[in-house]
Amino acid sequence: MALGGSESTMRPTLEIAPSILAANFACLGKEIQAAEQGGANVIHVDVMDGHFVPNISIGVPVVESLRKATKLPLDVHLMIERPETYVEAFAKAGASRILIHQEATCHMDRVITAIHEHGAEAGVVINPATPVAMLSEVLGIVETVLVMSVNPGFGGQKFNPGAYEKIRQLKQLRSRYNSAFRIEVDGGVGPENAGELVLAGADTLVAGTSVFHTPDAAAAVRRLHQLATEAISQKV
Repeated sequence: MALGGSESTMRPTLEIAPSILAANFACLGKEIQAAEQGGANVIHVDVMDGHFVPNISIGVPVVESLRKATKLPLDVHLMIERPETYVEAFAKAGASRILIHQEATCHMDRVITAIHEHGAEAGVVINPATPVAMLSEVLGIVETVLVMSVNPGFGGQKFNPGAYEKIRQLKQLRSRYNSAFRIEVDGGVGPENAGELVLAGADTLVAGTSVFHTPDAAAAVRRLHQLATEAISQKV
C-alpha cells in the first residue's frame, strides 16, 4: 500500500446496517421493508453455528430467501468455525459481503482470496479481546474491517467502549496507507453512541435491537442516519 492520502478523500460513505438477528422472524420480509423505508443501506446477517459462538441462528437457505426479499446488499457475518468451508455456498446464496473472524481461521489470506473469487467483497472481524495489530497483513486486501463492540453470539448486549480506540486506530491506518477499507462496528450501537462512533471513524453502524425492538423500525433507522450525519457535518 502506498503512503499518502487524506481521510476526507478516502472515507467510504456512511451506512446504517440493521441486523436481522433482532428482527421478528415470523414477519422478516415486513421487518426488512420497514428498515428499507427508513433508509437502511445494508442488511446485516449474523450466521452462528453454536460452536464458534454459543448460539445458533440461520444458514444458507435464509440468505437465499433474503436475497429474493431485498435488493439491498447483504452483509453476511460468519460467526462459525472453518468459515472457508462455507464461502462458496453463501456467495452463491446472494451474500454481497462475507465477513470472517480473525479468530476463526489460521488461513485468513486463503479465505479472503476465496471470497473474492466467488464474487463477494471480503471483510475481517475482530472480537473485543483481539488487537487491531493482528490485522496488519490483511488490511490491504479486504473491503471491510468489522470491530465487535460486544462478545459475539447474542443481541442486546451492552456496548464495550474499548471499541472506540480500535476504530480510531483503524482510521489512522487507513489514512497512513492510503487504503479504502470500510470500518464497521457491531454490538450495542444505538442513538446514544451513533454520533461518537462515526466521529471515531466508523463508516457502517450495525444496529439490531435499537432498530427492531422499537415501535417504528423505519423511524429508528432514520434517527441513526440523522445522528451520524449531523456528527460528520459538525466535524467538518
